[in-house]
Amino acid sequence: MGKAIYAGTFDPVTFGHIDIVDRAAEVFDHLIVTTTNNLNKTPFFDLDERIDLLKRVLADKPGIEITPFSGLLVDFARSTGAKVLVRGLRAAADFDYEFEMGLMNRELAPEIETVFFVTRPQYMFVSSKLVREVAHKGGDIGLFVPPAVQNAIISKLAGRGTGV
Repeated sequence: MGKAIYAGTFDPVTFGHIDIVDRAAEVFDHLIVTTTNNLNKTPFFDLDERIDLLKRVLADKPGIEITPFSGLLVDFARSTGAKVLVRGLRAAADFDYEFEMGLMNRELAPEIETVFFVTRPQYMFVSSKLVREVAHKGGDIGLFVPPAVQNAIISKLAGRGTGV
């Protein structure tokens, strides 16, 4: 069904993100998973680290390309020939933000559609922010992120002299 883009901060990538990737990859022939530096967020992992982690946890999945982007997502979509933006929804609060962003993208690029994938119930409460908070306080995050991500978080926290 063509090419789609799934963009997110992925700081860190969680099992919820991976679930959306898996399901979107079943619908679209080619899925580009992408991230960028967000001016409104101070990331735990820098852009290169997030791209590296995405490549490590998605390496075995066919039809998926992982790359960073800069600028407007709709301009990136145009440059790749993608006609669909994939977004994940966990709760009503996500919908408000995603709906607003979808309308803005529609105004900027009417030829590009936004589709929403509703998360599976077991991932509804999992957010990158909560994963980072649990890790900072020494909690087990193995239920929420793949081992490569868990190890990267633990290593980074140990390097900062905080948390685990």
